Amino acid sequence: MFSYMVRRIGYGFLVLLGVNLATFFLFFTVNTPDDMARMNIGGKRVNQEIIDKWKAERGYAKPLYLNEKASGADKFTETIFWERSVSLFKLQFGRADAESAGDIGHEVATRMWVSLQMALPLFVLQVIASTAFALLLALFRNSRLDFWGVVACVVMLSISSLFYIIVGQFMFSRVLKLAPISGYAGGLDAFKFLLLPILLSLVARLGGEARLYRAMFLEEMGKDYVRTARAKGLAEITVLFRHVLRNALIPIITSAGSYLPYVFLGSLVFESFFGLPGLGAYVIEAITKQDFAVVRTMVFLGSLLYIATYVLIDIAYTWADPRVRLA
Repeated sequence: MFSYMVRRIGYGFLVLLGVNLATFFLFFTVNTPDDMARMNIGGKRVNQEIIDKWKAERGYAKPLYLNEKASGADKFTETIFWERSVSLFKLQFGRADAESAGDIGHEVATRMWVSLQMALPLFVLQVIASTAFALLLALFRNSRLDFWGVVACVVMLSISSLFYIIVGQFMFSRVLKLAPISGYAGGLDAFKFLLLPILLSLVARLGGEARLYRAMFLEEMGKDYVRTARAKGLAEITVLFRHVLRNALIPIITSAGSYLPYVFLGSLVFESFFGLPGLGAYVIEAITKQDFAVVRTMVFLGSLLYIATYVLIDIAYTWADPRVRLA
């Protein structure tokens, strides 16, 4: 297992390196540092002196890949590529491009906790609610409850999350006055600002997850080991929880684990609509301001989290099913 994990981490590093190189190449092929300076300076009177000052302040005045004026290792280290791409592997993100923005590392460290406050409870509630709802439908399969439950899943799956946000804000904030429409406060006051987006996000994802889990449970319930368990006289609910749920854990772990990067990176849509100062809102702000430094950083962190997540999923497989061997 150890050698397998080393190989997976090695492959993951190569993927991360490829993403980093591709992102850097695409960003600086489409926009030169001069173009980035003009976009960030905006409608102000722009001349080359102002552009050069902007590039010097943000480290874009250096050559892209190779500094011919330097000697030795400085030929590579005194470049934009080294400071803006290689430094990401050391988790040194530098300064944002936008004039009003500051250090990216500080912003990520600060906003990450806001995203976690929303995403961690949402992740736990989503797994519990989706699994419980799917088990209920599987237990009462081919009944009216199962039929209308599947209909509800399809309806929830078909509606855009924007609809839930708009209707939820109107009903619970404007009409019923049960929750703030947007904003954020620290400490225990954060609960009243996070409750509505968590519940709406849960409903938006519940339909698709529960329908998927129901299909997996029904597939397991048709297998020989389930019929054998029933023949031994075990109650249906015992068969469902002791055997079916255990053997369906691998696809559930895969599905739930793929959501883990969002736990750290935040929800782009919900954080923006509810005014939560998390990483999701930070990305939206960076795209709006054309802050390429922030976007590149978040692409790198997203890739890193996805690679780490799927390594953890592989480890979880061995816990869920002892027959799985990582070699």
